[in-house]
Amino acid sequence: MKRILVTGGAGFIGSHLCERLLSEGNDVICVDNYFTGSKDNIRHLLNNHNFELVRHDVTSPYSAEVDEIYNLACPASPPYYQYNPIKTMKTSIYGAMNTLGLAKRVKAKILQASTSEVYGDPAVHPQVESYWGNVNPIGIRSCYDEGKRVAETLFFDYHRMNKVDIRVMRIFNTYGPRMHPNDGRVVSNFIVQALRGDNITLDGDGSQTRSFCYVDDLIEGMVRLMNTENFIGPVNIGNPSEFTIKQLAEKVISLTNSMSKLITNPLPSDDPRQRQPDISLAFEKLGWKPKISLDEGLKRTIDYFKKDIEC
Repeated sequence: MKRILVTGGAGFIGSHLCERLLSEGNDVICVDNYFTGSKDNIRHLLNNHNFELVRHDVTSPYSAEVDEIYNLACPASPPYYQYNPIKTMKTSIYGAMNTLGLAKRVKAKILQASTSEVYGDPAVHPQVESYWGNVNPIGIRSCYDEGKRVAETLFFDYHRMNKVDIRVMRIFNTYGPRMHPNDGRVVSNFIVQALRGDNITLDGDGSQTRSFCYVDDLIEGMVRLMNTENFIGPVNIGNPSEFTIKQLAEKVISLTNSMSKLITNPLPSDDPRQRQPDISLAFEKLGWKPKISLDEGLKRTIDYFKKDIEC
């Protein structure tokens, strides 16, 4: 049994990670301030004697004797991280410093949940880990993009200076059960709109592309990275199958048998035109590749939302 700390553990991805780690017989401490996370996501774990829930904000130090740390704490959808951009930046930077400081003191392995947003609006396609990105440092998305870039810098500096055993993974668009229906991400937006029969809103003409990874595949990659020795990353974890936003909307309409129509909104500032991971490094180092197709993942996610919203 390992004692594992998961920051942001009551969030969408964090709750699935806690579930996976408990299923493997580990002792899990879930830390969350509930800004975007919810107790509902981990309520089914509360009776597990190996699970501990702590209300805490990672911008303040936290102490515990642990073997591993997964640092997932940070709002990840544009409406949430733009709501208080200074707080978002603090969460990325102070959260990284505080968890790295803890890892240094207790000699724990630590994994940073970074993001494909470090690539910005990429001039290289698909995106490889060696690409430094094309990021606007003063735009409305910069609090998240640059915050995550600084966090990666801190992780590698702690590794070089203090020999902290780090892992860095860059998460591409992920979806699945426990997404918040109003979190502003495109999959949840489209599913909720389709189930309610509302018009589905496309940003711009919907020609921008994304690659969508089902949450179970992502968690498998995350756990494999933590458990792989002599490889610290950064490594892309995502599904390389690329779709336009309009194609995603059409799939959701078809799978929900919805009468929703497509309408367009102005394209938001700094919205990336393309997003597709090169996962050859993940396959080489971790033996990882996604298994769940977009159609299958959407069906599972739609079934989840059908139970939780009024159709």
